[in-house]
Amino acid sequence: MLRVNEIFYSIQGESTFAGLPCIFIRLTYCNLRCSYCDTEYAFHEGTDLTVEQIIAEIAQYNCKLVEVTGGEPLVQPECPELITSLHNSGYQVLLETGGSLPIANVDPRTHVIMDLKCPSSNMEKKNLYENISFLRQHDEIKFVIGSEEDYFWAKNLLTKYKISERCTVLFSCVFSKLTPVTLVNWILQDNLPVRFQLQMHKFIWHPEQKGV
Repeated sequence: MLRVNEIFYSIQGESTFAGLPCIFIRLTYCNLRCSYCDTEYAFHEGTDLTVEQIIAEIAQYNCKLVEVTGGEPLVQPECPELITSLHNSGYQVLLETGGSLPIANVDPRTHVIMDLKCPSSNMEKKNLYENISFLRQHDEIKFVIGSEEDYFWAKNLLTKYKISERCTVLFSCVFSKLTPVTLVNWILQDNLPVRFQLQMHKFIWHPEQKGV
């Protein structure tokens, strides 16, 4: 049994899958409290569903790309079982995780999109750097940049852990805090091997709209 905050069908707004139709399974609870969090409603609200009920609900959509997100989905111990069941049911599965909980037991077929929390998130000390060694070439690491301090911090981690040699690296702005052109200019100036991204859904719909 998992507590599910919402299930919806939309356009993937981030990652290398941005722009593709995707089913989102947002699980309830989070062990982090990031300063810029835009899904606080997922901290507690939700409905208890079995894995079978979740898969039956998403079957109504003619889509085989699914993202399991939160909150922090890995807070719920049944999350890896859900992910494996989704794979076995023929879905391509993305897992979006905050990077503070182990990913070692996640089904290797999964496309992991993992944050490393920058200083302005106030959650930097929660990063579980051991997770980096479990990432594969098809996975992605995301840095949400809110300041120049964040940028230099992320840049140093790229070198320290040779992250861009392991997987795709995503840089994005804290929405409404750092302008995209500022971050893009920093990336170009330093010729960083990263992919800049916008939260596409926040430009298509109102930035605070749920279920998109």
